[in-house]
Amino acid sequence: MTTRATRGPRRRTVVALAVILAVLSAFVIRLVDIQVVSADDHVADSLQVGQLGDTVTLYGSRGSIVDSNDTLLASSITVYDAQLDPKVMKMLEDNDENPPKVAWSDAADQIAAITGQDAEEIRTGVAETLAADPNSQYYPLKKGLSTEKYLELRDLGLVYLHMKPRETRVYPNGAVAGNLIGYVDNAGTGQSGVEKLEAQCLSPTNGERTYLRGKDGNVIPGSDRTVEAQDGGSVQLTIDSDLQWYLTQMIAEESQKMGAQSGTVTVVEVKTGKIRAAAEWPSLDPNDLDASSPEDWGTRLFTHTFEPGSPFKAITAAAVLDSGAADLSTSVSAAGRETFPNGAVINDSFVHGAENYTLAGGLIDSSNVTLSKFGEMVDPQVRFDYLQKFGVGEKTIGFPGEEPGLLHPASEWDAQSLYTTTFGQHFTVTAPQLAGAYQAIANGGEKIDLSLIESCTNHDGEVVKPDAPEHEQIISESTADTVSRMLENVAVQGGLAELIHVPGYRIGIKTGTGEVPDGNGGYKQGVYFTSMVGFAPADDPQYVVVVTLDQPTKVVSSTATASAFQQAMTQVLKTYRVSPSTVPMDELLPKFN
Repeated sequence: MTTRATRGPRRRTVVALAVILAVLSAFVIRLVDIQVVSADDHVADSLQVGQLGDTVTLYGSRGSIVDSNDTLLASSITVYDAQLDPKVMKMLEDNDENPPKVAWSDAADQIAAITGQDAEEIRTGVAETLAADPNSQYYPLKKGLSTEKYLELRDLGLVYLHMKPRETRVYPNGAVAGNLIGYVDNAGTGQSGVEKLEAQCLSPTNGERTYLRGKDGNVIPGSDRTVEAQDGGSVQLTIDSDLQWYLTQMIAEESQKMGAQSGTVTVVEVKTGKIRAAAEWPSLDPNDLDASSPEDWGTRLFTHTFEPGSPFKAITAAAVLDSGAADLSTSVSAAGRETFPNGAVINDSFVHGAENYTLAGGLIDSSNVTLSKFGEMVDPQVRFDYLQKFGVGEKTIGFPGEEPGLLHPASEWDAQSLYTTTFGQHFTVTAPQLAGAYQAIANGGEKIDLSLIESCTNHDGEVVKPDAPEHEQIISESTADTVSRMLENVAVQGGLAELIHVPGYRIGIKTGTGEVPDGNGGYKQGVYFTSMVGFAPADDPQYVVVVTLDQPTKVVSSTATASAFQQAMTQVLKTYRVSPSTVPMDELLPKFN
């Protein structure tokens, strides 16, 4: 039997145990809440407060840019910026009891031998820094050191020497396609060209590492969380860098030889619409922006518009033939200067009496009056529609800063522009638009949207191709074949036949001598924007080549572009091993009836 005396202590013991168990249970519940249920929230709170947590950004690398053959055009590498801590160096030097293994004087010699600097300049610079501020912990040595140099400096074992890593963009081929590829800013953001066009593919996704530290500064076990960075993807272009290199050198030489302000060469594959080369001068080396004028940091190919002039006579011919307004036997009487019923006055570039010109003859002699008379056989709105079909007024690939060109509605054409639009005036285009128009003629009337990007390969190896280019039959195949035949006659019967001849190949061409606006509503006197566009082989067109020279001064006519065009077309056919023509040319088309 339990007495009252023994029951009292036992009850107190039970109560005490219950209280202890309750407190322990509360601690356990709270601990589970902290470490399991609400762990992420508490870690986030601690990181936000910034007293216990640290967050380190993990940087991904920007993706590379390669050509159609996987030749590297742009990539990112890690370089190192070497710097020195003068205060620590001085403390070690002044420690007589435990002097450094390498005296500062000798260390400066070793550093200079690796970085390529003058040792005495380093010693003087550090001394001056300490004289100005004895507590200074920063003295810059050399930026942009390679990994090899970094390892050599590290192996010196100097505790006051630090190398800060950073990513930088390099362009192995320099100015080859530099204007096209573009450049990035100090933050690694694309500012122009493909670097900007394909920013979504090229840009990396940064990760982060978060963790907690105890009072002793050590990382608390289990608090470390890492989200890995993802490198940017690799962009493959349609261009051939070897061909691009050749054309870049060639157009630079030809532009300067002709005293031109600038020059460009565009190469388009007829069957695909792919841009195989886009060269220009002045060129940009993205490795050294300061070596070029800021106005050359972009690309003239897609941003400079001009009145195309005579090359668009072929487009007028296509509209006339395709609409059924005339055929190869139709002729018009055209003199070198004529006043039309609406008061418009049209001149040819050469003086001649009235001749019964065929459409082919109008192209061969590049007669403005002849094309005006053929053009008026077609309703202005219909001609406007054909200009749109051939790409006037529409961007080609959406390149950064690309201009669509200017095409006024037919309802706004006045008495003069009603006729000047038949021979490439009163509207503007870019060189790629001109190439795209001739691609359609060379491709049997089927226009294919131009393209520059082949694919994007993501960090995980997935290859993503852009949407397939649109195809549109804008003129009949028979019309395209007839216009192609007329353009081949221009190459054979025109005044530049010997200068643009490519041995073994039949080609079709048209030259252009466009007037240059003076900014006051008129045109500059005595200078022109010259161009030449053509395709080969004429019996089975494979490539379109466009050459432009802005205001050449040594030769001011389209003859200025003949040498560059001949060299460019020859190299294109050689690069792609295009078989020579085997089918002889048809009979020459008559110029007059």
